[in-house]
Amino acid sequence: MEAIHPKTQIGLVSLTVADFDRSLPYYTHNIGLKLLSRDDNVAVLGTAERPLLELVEKPGATLPRGKTGLYHFALLVPSRLELARTFKNLVDTETPLGGFSDHSVSEAIYLSDPDGNGIEIYRDRQREEWPVQNGRLQMNTLPLDLQSLIGELNGQSREWHGLHDGTKMGHIHLHIRDVDEAEGFYCDILGFERIMRYGPSAGFISAGGYHHHIGLNTWAGQGAPPPPNGSAGLRYFQILLPSQEALTAVEEKLKANNVSYEHTEDGLALQDPSKNNLLLKVQTA
Repeated sequence: MEAIHPKTQIGLVSLTVADFDRSLPYYTHNIGLKLLSRDDNVAVLGTAERPLLELVEKPGATLPRGKTGLYHFALLVPSRLELARTFKNLVDTETPLGGFSDHSVSEAIYLSDPDGNGIEIYRDRQREEWPVQNGRLQMNTLPLDLQSLIGELNGQSREWHGLHDGTKMGHIHLHIRDVDEAEGFYCDILGFERIMRYGPSAGFISAGGYHHHIGLNTWAGQGAPPPPNGSAGLRYFQILLPSQEALTAVEEKLKANNVSYEHTEDGLALQDPSKNNLLLKVQTA
């Protein structure tokens, strides 16, 4: 089976939220994204280099439990120092924190936005530091050494200017209804590589040997249904291909496997088997 292009990445994530008056200050002041544009009920946030998050306001929208959709989106900062600066700002702004983990390949901070959408902010270790056992990449869930992390700020400017412009969408983690089914779609059709399983209920897949671009779990329930229309949560996420040729190669596999999709002005819109929406598009400079 032909693998998806190794330079494939995750792009912008689009969410429905209930109230811009609480969401926009949270994402700009607490998280450190820049408001790039706002038009009525749609706002786009990111860095000076790239849009990362689209928010669509729907008053009264709530995040349902026990449904497919977003587990978290993950903002990848370019260094441990930038993770330390981000952590200090989260503390200074009294942002509720959900947890911290050292995954051996990365160090991560977890939190949730005002609607309950999961967020991870993390930094990667160098690839040569990633643990490999019997030829397979190993990820762990260990305590994050917060004292060591904040020690990165010693002798450094602690001035906060928001998330570093080099921040990008590192990965996305989804609630799905069945791991085997989801891997069959993302790996056997789209061409992502299976990296590892976390027990019977979660899988991690990637392009180009990354630790994971997409996490898949059934923690909302095996066979979980999609959320009702109009719910808060995931609207869609982008999978960025590096060229039109790479996108066309994936499209040919969709056709060969009778997967329904639509051509849009931005790319190919489709759903995974759990009804999570995704947009395949060519990455722009």
